[in-house]
Amino acid sequence: MKKILIVEDDKAIGELERDYLEADGFTIDIAADGTAGLEKAKTNRYDLLILDVMLPGADGFEIIRAVRKDQDIPILMVSARREDVDKIRGLGLGADDYISKPFSLVILEKHIRALLRRQKSAAKAQWRRGLATVDFEAYQGFYDGSDAHLKPKEVRLLKLLVDNPGVVWSRQAIIEKLWHDAADVPFDRVIDVYIKNLRHKLRLDCIVTVKGVGYRYEAS
Repeated sequence: MKKILIVEDDKAIGELERDYLEADGFTIDIAADGTAGLEKAKTNRYDLLILDVMLPGADGFEIIRAVRKDQDIPILMVSARREDVDKIRGLGLGADDYISKPFSLVILEKHIRALLRRQKSAAKAQWRRGLATVDFEAYQGFYDGSDAHLKPKEVRLLKLLVDNPGVVWSRQAIIEKLWHDAADVPFDRVIDVYIKNLRHKLRLDCIVTVKGVGYRYEAS
C-alpha cells in the first residue's frame, strides 16, 4: 500500500483528498503547514508527496529544496496560482508534476498513479556486486549482510553510475544530477568523498577513476 503525504493548509481540501485517496487504497498523512510538512517528510518514508505552493511556515518551494537534498520521491505540486513562473520554478527545483486548482479528484488520482508508475519503471530495485547489495528504492546498502550505512546521495550516485555502465561522468555532471541547485553543494570535492565512501563501505573495485575527467562504472 503506497503512503502519501499531503501538505495542504486548507483543511477542507486536505480532508477531501485524504478521504478520496484512502478509499482508493492509499495510506495518507496530512500536514497543515509547511513546517509540519517538512518535518514529516524528513522523519517518515513516503512514496509520494502532494505539495501546495502557498503555505504558512515553509512554502512549497522551500520544502522541495529541502526534500531533494536527501530524497528522490515523486513530488506533485498543486496551486491556485496559474502563473507559468511558479510551475517553471517548482519543476526546476525538482518537482515531478504540477496541477492547478481547482481540479477534480479523479484527475489528482490519475496524476498520482502516473508518477508512481514512472518511478517504478525507472527504478531497478536491487543491485548486487560480489558481497555488496544495494536497494535503490529503500536507500539501503549492505556488505556481507551488514548495514553499510550509505548516505542518500551515495546511493543516488551509485545508481547513476550503475544505470550508465561505461559512461564517464565528470564531477560537474554528477553534481548537476544529484543537486537541483549548485548552491547546495557542500564543497568542491564532495563527489570524490562519496566515491571513496562507496568503494570503502561496499568494497567496490568497479568504480573506475578516469584521470583528469571523472568516474565510470564497469559492469563486468
